[in-house]
Amino acid sequence: MNTYLKIKILAVLIIVSTSVIAQQTPALKQTKSVLILNAVAHIGNGQVIENSAIGFKNGKINLVADARVIRLAADAYDTIIKASGKHVYPSFISPNSTLGLVEIDAVNASDDMNEIGEYNPHIRSLIAYNAESQVVESVRPNGILIAQITPRGGRISGTSSIVQLDAWNWKDAVIKEDDGIHINWPSTFRRAGFRSENRTLEPNKDYSKQTDELITFFNNSKTYLKGKQSEKNVVFEAMNGLFDGKKILYIHTNEEKSIIDAVQFAKYQGVSKMVIVEGYEAYKVTDLLRENNIPVLLRRVHDLPLMANDDVDLPYKLAKLLTDKGVLVGLENSGDMERMNTRNLPFYAGTTAAYGLNKEQALSLITLNTAKILGIDNICGSLEEGKDATLFISEGDALDMRTNKLVHAFIQGRKISLETHQTKLFKRYTEKYKNQ
Repeated sequence: MNTYLKIKILAVLIIVSTSVIAQQTPALKQTKSVLILNAVAHIGNGQVIENSAIGFKNGKINLVADARVIRLAADAYDTIIKASGKHVYPSFISPNSTLGLVEIDAVNASDDMNEIGEYNPHIRSLIAYNAESQVVESVRPNGILIAQITPRGGRISGTSSIVQLDAWNWKDAVIKEDDGIHINWPSTFRRAGFRSENRTLEPNKDYSKQTDELITFFNNSKTYLKGKQSEKNVVFEAMNGLFDGKKILYIHTNEEKSIIDAVQFAKYQGVSKMVIVEGYEAYKVTDLLRENNIPVLLRRVHDLPLMANDDVDLPYKLAKLLTDKGVLVGLENSGDMERMNTRNLPFYAGTTAAYGLNKEQALSLITLNTAKILGIDNICGSLEEGKDATLFISEGDALDMRTNKLVHAFIQGRKISLETHQTKLFKRYTEKYKNQ
């Protein structure tokens, strides 16, 4: 065995062993019913109940009411959590995420985010998802309990799946398997030059060629799926579901022309469910998006403008601009240090509230709106009877980093641990310096 291979194996063993040691044991299935009493309930659909009663049994919410008017038997619930002065929220949802696909960026053996090749619809992120990742564990204390695990790279990156973030393995974690396929749409412009001060924008001369290749790939896929296959083609097989609405087509692009071309492409190919991901210039084509019922998973809010002539606060206002035009909007977090920055998702929503949206509209960006976009709003995204009891209690406003402090969290009714390797270190050194 060569030295390089030995180093890779050792790195994997170290990652796995430290992850298992640090990771909290996944919570057991709910057996006792729970009632959260007197909290301010933020339903996720714009509604707020100031003095609420939220109950759940067997992993499902079975009561959402005003505590001042509801009358319950003393033994109606096994456990009562008195939450006066606190706030209860549905789980925050992180779409277009690489949580659990990379543990340590500098260690190739822990990186399952990218796959070799340009057209990889058959690459399934779910089977590479590491439920024991320490990074996954670290986002739960800020209220992120559900994520869409999405591959990167290539023209077609692969197929994403949606998971809950407290599980033994990917099979236990899955909420929605193979929910959609992700395309990185060609850019109409390229940046030229190596030094930042000398870099310029120039047209992408290969744009037409690259879009034609996508059209050819889709046409070949449809021809294969309609015919009698003598030999199985796993790449084309993975496209099954896009043309009958079972899967969603996620097209990642920022530019106005690219968005227009992507919408026309999807219509021409007969794709019934499509989502624009990133969508920096989507505010310029809101009529097109609304008329075709195409939602947007908006790029990271805490960022600088992409173009020199844009308002410096445009990234903060984009959610408001799209919402006002009737476009369904959610927030995503792809970009630099995206896995660890997932914990900031609620504060991105908070920023949109500071720039035009009200707090409940901002909350919907990372709860019910995102659930609708991902096609899981029948089971999560809001505090409604019949949905999964995936929710949390915060001491204050969960969209404000000063007051987002979780005291309880539940996934499908299971009370999960909010302890992480980071909180353990915080407590350890707090004790060390407390009396000094």
